[in-house]
Amino acid sequence: MIKNQNHLGAVYMIMSVLFFSFMDILIKVTDEYAVGQVMFFRALFGLIPIFFLIPKNRLKDFYKTQHIGLHFYRSFFGAIAMAAIFVGLRNLQLAEVTSLAFSGPIWVVIFSMFFLSEKIRIKRWIAVGLGFIGVIIISKPGFDNLNYYYIFPVIFCIGFAGVSIIIRKLTLVGESIWLIAFYFSVVSGIGGLLTLPFGGWMVPNKYDLVLLILIGFLGSIANLMLTQSYKLAEVTLTTPLKYLSLIFAIIFGFYFFREIPSVNTLLGAGLIVISSAIIFFRENQLKKPIPLPRQQ
Repeated sequence: MIKNQNHLGAVYMIMSVLFFSFMDILIKVTDEYAVGQVMFFRALFGLIPIFFLIPKNRLKDFYKTQHIGLHFYRSFFGAIAMAAIFVGLRNLQLAEVTSLAFSGPIWVVIFSMFFLSEKIRIKRWIAVGLGFIGVIIISKPGFDNLNYYYIFPVIFCIGFAGVSIIIRKLTLVGESIWLIAFYFSVVSGIGGLLTLPFGGWMVPNKYDLVLLILIGFLGSIANLMLTQSYKLAEVTLTTPLKYLSLIFAIIFGFYFFREIPSVNTLLGAGLIVISSAIIFFRENQLKKPIPLPRQQ
């Protein structure tokens, strides 16, 4: 039974990674629409899959919570992370954004030290150092023409770190994943809607409307599959599968956008992957909650 659950959990993880990769493609091809508008569609249509998870006995009061403050902060940091990754995807190669996004565990370790008073030992500091070197190699700060868009995947990672810390606290007080996802969608949708007065919004044609709706569905379903994967299988078996997203990013980037990763991108990605893998296995040895690798 456990073996079958592990296999099913692995399938859910692979599907989650694939759905996120498809969503990334759609974000790039809808780049004529304002980031706030895409966020709004992501949040609005991302609500639909979430409602299928609400227990029948909670349908009338599913939104009630005693931890509205924690939900707001989780959603606020999540919305910032979403906007940042959307900007990054539109202005950088898929492989570059995906590689930099893997540095999320580095920031989780640092935030855990400051906000959870965790002691960081030598192995994790080495992992953090390797990850930062990888980020520097990819972004090449101070060399050639500085591309400021490299900062956006890093902002995503910092937001991701904050989200991971707060999700830990929310789950410890008994909040369900679907309720956390619901408030995130509401807050990020409102955040996207607030950008309407600043311009850039357009009435989408029928084709683009389908793409924008798909962004919402794919993102929400990918997150739910990710969560289900962790419920069914051992995290040591499923989490390494998330690195398939880098392979998908290289393949899809070349096929759809004729993007060829540079040597710097591949070398930096390798260091970041090694770094996050060290952190992951160390967290697992310590029996600590391991944050989900992309809540968006």
